[in-house]
Amino acid sequence: MERGRAPPPWRGWILCLLPALAGGQPLAAGEAAYEEWRATGVRGRAVELSCGPAAAAPPAVVFWSFTPQGEGLPRAVAVGSGREVAVAPGTAMLGRVTLRNGTLELRELRVAAQGRFLCQGLFPERGRLRVGYAAVLLRVLVPVSKPFVRPTAAAAAEGAAVALTCAVREGTEPLSFSWQHQEPRGGPSVTPARLGGSRAELRLTPANRSHTGWYSCTVHNEVNNRTSDPVYLDIVYGPDEPAIRVEPFSPEQGGFSAGEREDVVLSCLAPSNPPSRYVWLHNGTQVHVGQTYIIPAIARAQAGTYTCLAENSHLQTRTQATIVLTVYYPPAGSPSCSALASDDQRDVALRCRWLGGFPLARLRWVGPQEEEEEEGLMGTSFSMATRIQPGAATRNGSSFSCLASHPALPLGAACGTTLWVPSGSPTCAAAATKGDEYVMLRCRWEGGAPLVTLRWRDSAGRALGDPAPSSAVLVLGTDGSLGGREFVCEAAHPLRAAAAECRLRLEVPELEAESEVAVLEGGEAQLACRHRGGSASLGATVAWYDPKEREVTPGLAKYRLEQGEAWVNLTVRDAEWPGDSGIYRCTATNAVGTASLPVRLRVDRYPAPPNVTISKLRYTRARTEVRLEWRTQGAGNLTGFVVQRRQTKKPLREPPSPWETAAGDIEPHSRDRRLGGLDPAVLYAFRVLAVNHRTAGHPSEVQTPAEPPFEAYPAVTGAAVAGMLVATAASLLAVHCIARHRESLPRECRGRGGSGGLSWSPGTRPSQPLSPQGCTACSSARECPTPPPRRRRARALSPACPPRAGPAAQEPLGTAEEAEAAAGGEEGAGPAQGDPSVPGTAAAAEAAPAQGDPSVPSTAAGTGASWAEPPAPLTQHPPGGTRAPPPFAEPLSAAPGTTEDPPVNVTITVTATP
Repeated sequence: MERGRAPPPWRGWILCLLPALAGGQPLAAGEAAYEEWRATGVRGRAVELSCGPAAAAPPAVVFWSFTPQGEGLPRAVAVGSGREVAVAPGTAMLGRVTLRNGTLELRELRVAAQGRFLCQGLFPERGRLRVGYAAVLLRVLVPVSKPFVRPTAAAAAEGAAVALTCAVREGTEPLSFSWQHQEPRGGPSVTPARLGGSRAELRLTPANRSHTGWYSCTVHNEVNNRTSDPVYLDIVYGPDEPAIRVEPFSPEQGGFSAGEREDVVLSCLAPSNPPSRYVWLHNGTQVHVGQTYIIPAIARAQAGTYTCLAENSHLQTRTQATIVLTVYYPPAGSPSCSALASDDQRDVALRCRWLGGFPLARLRWVGPQEEEEEEGLMGTSFSMATRIQPGAATRNGSSFSCLASHPALPLGAACGTTLWVPSGSPTCAAAATKGDEYVMLRCRWEGGAPLVTLRWRDSAGRALGDPAPSSAVLVLGTDGSLGGREFVCEAAHPLRAAAAECRLRLEVPELEAESEVAVLEGGEAQLACRHRGGSASLGATVAWYDPKEREVTPGLAKYRLEQGEAWVNLTVRDAEWPGDSGIYRCTATNAVGTASLPVRLRVDRYPAPPNVTISKLRYTRARTEVRLEWRTQGAGNLTGFVVQRRQTKKPLREPPSPWETAAGDIEPHSRDRRLGGLDPAVLYAFRVLAVNHRTAGHPSEVQTPAEPPFEAYPAVTGAAVAGMLVATAASLLAVHCIARHRESLPRECRGRGGSGGLSWSPGTRPSQPLSPQGCTACSSARECPTPPPRRRRARALSPACPPRAGPAAQEPLGTAEEAEAAAGGEEGAGPAQGDPSVPGTAAAAEAAPAQGDPSVPSTAAGTGASWAEPPAPLTQHPPGGTRAPPPFAEPLSAAPGTTEDPPVNVTITVTATP
């Protein structure tokens, strides 16, 4: 702030408004002037922004604000009143900010200063303050940095696409580019305008060797222009075709020549980048490496072809050039003679050839009966000599000679030929290419001098194709119009007055086959088809088609194909009726057409087999199997039977179950079958069908299995076993009671000498107990009669009745009903001994318990009684009616030291239930 002068009274309060003005809001005043303009600055340089016109008085108070480009919030920059200036913090991003007389100066301008600057000022006018606004849109320009050139490749092959890009790190657009090119060896810079030199990218498409050199670019904008450093672009090319130079220079037709023992220098030049590597070849063999090859004192063997091979090691490419170098020497070998037809087969051209050597050999023809002419006369040629001989004036078998002379050959050389016509006539043949795309007609007539000229013509005499010697081939497209056409091969010879010919007709193949083939169902049917060729056999492709027009191919299980040169047989395996019956078609196709022939195949069925009737169908006991028997009715062949079954009980509205095969491999001689795998809870129905190969007869009547017959043997056996168990238990209880109360028995029932036995008391019933008077001492069998047979149900044991031997001592065990039941149970094999199921043996089993039974008193020491071994079971009577007596148990004996008590009669009742 300036000193020495007092500030106006309003200046202080206007500075107090700075906080309010920091937001950039315009001053509210009556009338205000507003101006807006644009300004441009350069980054790093200074720019001044004035608040109002330059001629106007400076504002008394001014406030500057800044709004960055693209943002809506202004920022305070500076405020001033006269010499008093205040710069807002954070303005360093815009540059160095100063405010003088209302003008905002930005030094070292930065890019961030680009935007809108708003000036708000109070201008003194006639004693009052006027409000004024000025908006400045500042654009900051950036100078162009130094550009640099970037090629896609530092070295590129000739013909490739190459691009050079000129790039700058910074600079305000728009930018303009210019390119400069300088040759590698110096010279003025040239702007490649025709290559697009005004763009940032310079494209060399395709690149060639003239593009090799230094490239630089210059970039311009509104502020400045800069030029890049030059960049070298190397275009790799070559080698070009070499150029060979020979010294001494002696060109000859077809090459160069040199005298024997002369020095020869061969030089080769092939432009290339990098420079070429040169290799010299003599007749294909390497002889030297380098650009120049020197042959000192060339010899005759060094004549021939010399090849200069140039190689570019970078591109791995090669080029070569070849010359023929001839050394003076006579030609090798001897001359050769030939005869060719000329002038439309009317004349013969005799040719003599002897190439090589230097100088060339001199040749001339001599005919029959002609004198040899002197050298230098007419008819002499070098290396090759030709003589035209009229055919009409020449006889068959005439001979001509060619004489050759050379300075190196004192005696010269010669060759000869004989003119003759081949015997016979031409032969014609036709063949088709693969896929029958073309038909080739070939005509041959070999031999003769000159060779016979052959030409094809159609039936109208029009020439087809070009004439050819000895063999002529005509290729025709198979367009479908060749069938039946005739072609003629015409043979001409200069020594033959009339032409010979052969004819060829192209025909569609012909087929032969039987019209109808019959076979029984299940057999094999063979359909034979044969094709015949015509005069021009083109061959044929034979194929078979089934009744559905499907081609039969090899490898199918149903068909078998057999093929020969002229026949194809189709075998139909396992013929089915009616599926395999129908029209089969045999077709033969060649290059000119197709022939087809139908063959009808009739498959006949076998005669119906006889009918079948079920004779027996019954369940087994477990109802999981049935036994089925049947018989046939009527005549007819058969090969087996099939048994079918299905469930019979179904809901009312449900359809019946389908028939399923229960047995299908039944031999034709079988008439019964056991069928298992049945569900006992399901009721099945069965039927039987007879089969003759594949023909099934009428099914039999439908039957359901019958129930198995009732067998009483298991019930009787069960009742007998139950009765024996009850009797055995009662016997064991009685014996146990006797053993415990032995001392209380009467003495009359004791045996003599301390041994006692049990005996039946006469006159008592088996079911009643015996009285003491009923048991007496028995000294013999007569004293103890046995009870009446077949009525005894109980056995009385008395200690006074020992067991007896003899027939009288054996009594039947069991009643008459038991015997009948036992007899009924012996239908099969007899039961084993001790079988509880056999009636009549139950009493013995009950009266004789097994050893070790816990219900029988033990025989160990210290016990009061002992029990003998059980009696043997009842056996069958011998044939004489006498049966052996069963052994009884040993009597009970008292323990030592005891006194004898009176005997007591004990009756044991044993009841056996049948």
